[in-house]
Amino acid sequence: MKHVWSAVAWLVGLLFFFPVLWMVLTGFKHESDAASNPPHWLFSPTLDGYRQVFDRDIMPYLLNSLMASVFSTVLVLALATPAAYALSLRPVAKWRDALFFFISTKMLPAVAALLPIYLVVKELGMLDNIWTMVILYTAMNLPLAVWMMRSFLLEVPRSVVEAAEMDGAAPATAIRRVLLPIVSPGLAATALICFIFSWNEFFFAVNLTATRAGTGPIFLVGFISSEGLFLARLCAAATLLSLPVVLAGWVAQKQLVRGLSMGAVK
Repeated sequence: MKHVWSAVAWLVGLLFFFPVLWMVLTGFKHESDAASNPPHWLFSPTLDGYRQVFDRDIMPYLLNSLMASVFSTVLVLALATPAAYALSLRPVAKWRDALFFFISTKMLPAVAALLPIYLVVKELGMLDNIWTMVILYTAMNLPLAVWMMRSFLLEVPRSVVEAAEMDGAAPATAIRRVLLPIVSPGLAATALICFIFSWNEFFFAVNLTATRAGTGPIFLVGFISSEGLFLARLCAAATLLSLPVVLAGWVAQKQLVRGLSMGAVK
């Protein structure tokens, strides 16, 4: 029975991985092969799609995505960790209301918030500005990060913090030198999830940026055209834009497994 479930798990995993594999393979096809119906399983690989991607200067878009994702993730962790500490090991008054307020901000559809955000950003003269995206991504990911970090901090015995305070450590010192090393796997898991959400965000980027602050998803949209074939180039660009997230997950895989299991319900 164990082998049967293992086989089922492999099949499900391959099923989810197949679209990614197909995207990578399509990036090496000629446009005629990529658009064929039925699809061509055997084809002559080519790098034309990748050449055209680099000819369109992908680097500024990559750098914008990297800057927005990294800076917003750092800000989210810097704000979420003390907030989660105040809602877990040192719960403030009406902490349940605070938690509900955090998560309720995720209930508002993004399209409903677009118009007021656009008007405020335009009034401030920050349209097509990468720092606008950093602030927005921080605000978008902060509620989720607070909830995740709180679940990780709840796994830490309160006696550990009390022992640090008895030794004369201030609350900030106890968080930095005692708590963070213990919950570092959870911190890594939260950071990667926030990074992925920021890296893939499209709705606000397409409405608030143009040429100077365009991110990776905006670069992908530029390949979609009603004239001519574009699927191979689009898949090549999507493969390149997926690499940073894949590499980040691969580097932090051990921490991620530990972190995602730390907050598990027992």
